[in-house]
Amino acid sequence: MFLPFDDDNPTRRVPIVTYTIIAVNVVIFFWISRLTHGQREWVTLHRGFVPARVSQLFNPRPIAIPRQVLVQHPFFGRAILQGQVVMPPDRGEILLSFLTSQFLHGSWLHVIMNMWYLALFGKNVEDRLGRGVFLLFYLVGGVLAAACHWAIEPNSITPVIGASGAVAAVLGGYAIAWPWARVHTLIFLIVFITIIDVPALVLLGIWFLMQLMEAHGQLNLHLAGGVAWWAHVGGFLAGMAMMPLLSWMLHAEGPPSNPPAEEKAPSDDAR
Repeated sequence: MFLPFDDDNPTRRVPIVTYTIIAVNVVIFFWISRLTHGQREWVTLHRGFVPARVSQLFNPRPIAIPRQVLVQHPFFGRAILQGQVVMPPDRGEILLSFLTSQFLHGSWLHVIMNMWYLALFGKNVEDRLGRGVFLLFYLVGGVLAAACHWAIEPNSITPVIGASGAVAAVLGGYAIAWPWARVHTLIFLIVFITIIDVPALVLLGIWFLMQLMEAHGQLNLHLAGGVAWWAHVGGFLAGMAMMPLLSWMLHAEGPPSNPPAEEKAPSDDAR
């Protein structure tokens, strides 16, 4: 297991958009954690991304999603009943879910890990693209990630939530723009912990291969797991494609991965 925590890639300005996205995600998670179970379920179903609902854009028919309801019986105690939620063909809600799903998370670990990677790698991508374009890059990356998940599993009725797809786009953009930046990484080897410097292309390449293997394995085994691995894969590839294109359009050049040492100014005696 590995955990990157810093890099040697400098920035020229405060990553305001990156910090704002992190703050918004944390605030929304706090808000959701204070809702009742039924309210959280409604938010997840109506604001999360449900791939099967995309078909409602072309065939406006309701879709039934199975659910489990926990009830308190006066004699037999708690019991779980099988039910269903009927989702209407609300086109606005379906299209909006491509964006709103990016700001919902299911657990503390979910939101912390996503925001950790965004804080580490997003600052440089924002620095190169500029604040407005970076926000567009992030949101479009998340939309394309969800679209990739839908393309692979169009009939899935499992709601997809989380910033993982958008963050994966940021990782892809970083990998293509600063492949040799040294990323300081914690390595966990059973009971031993060490720190090594890994080139970004190697670290993020390993991360991508892990997502691809998980996605391929889930698809081959026909598993309905709780992680949208194909969204991670699609987001990463989208970031790799968008970063050089946007950099070229904006004529954007960030600082090099390993900035050269500053030249010493000549002394008065040498002038």
